[in-house]
Amino acid sequence: IKNIFKNVDCVFHLAAQSRIQPSIINPEETFKINCEGTLNVLRASKESKVKKFVYSSTSSYYGLNKVPFQENMKRDCLNPYSYTKSFGEDLSKMFYQLYGLNIFILRYFNVYGERQPTRGQYAPVVGIFQKQYKNKEKMTVVGDGQQRRDYTHVSDVVRANMMICDSSLIGCELFNVGTGKSYSVLEIAKMIGGEYEFIPPRPGEAKETLADISKIEKMLGWHPVINIQDWIKEHR
Repeated sequence: IKNIFKNVDCVFHLAAQSRIQPSIINPEETFKINCEGTLNVLRASKESKVKKFVYSSTSSYYGLNKVPFQENMKRDCLNPYSYTKSFGEDLSKMFYQLYGLNIFILRYFNVYGERQPTRGQYAPVVGIFQKQYKNKEKMTVVGDGQQRRDYTHVSDVVRANMMICDSSLIGCELFNVGTGKSYSVLEIAKMIGGEYEFIPPRPGEAKETLADISKIEKMLGWHPVINIQDWIKEHR
């Protein structure tokens, strides 16, 4: 793996098995992809002497913590997916401590946007609702639909990554990437419009996510640009 990232200044580790429910169904595959995969990319980054390593983590790190979620809160992993992403954070920090690799961990909050997954019963809620609406199907609301989520547009996530890469920051830092606003699943269904039905609740999921984004705003000057209500209106 030596020099696989030769002459690369910044490595973005984005790949992962990224769904909660599939990780519960097949935890072995989740551990193999997310834990071994992260170690391989970290090793390659160290050997290639990259300047910055940006690790994509998740708001599911916080579990049932009280909102808004702050970066210094204790982990509360409710499922194999959140545990493996938390492991990746620890492994990344270890590479900073042992080898001096500059590490930046970004905890994403419910990313949505163009080209989002829409296939399968465990696709992210915005994408699957839009697909069901366009197909004239009832939108499937899990549980009572009162679960609240902080929805972040993919372009805002990309911009956070690029600002990290272009910044003068070094060391090991952790940032929430969200909007600081939350909406219930039922509210999202009503924004899209059309009929909906309720399906049984799922295990291992938090009741609410909400990001405290004051750190990334202060240190990077980053702030979210796209509001999900406006985006849904434009993409119905």
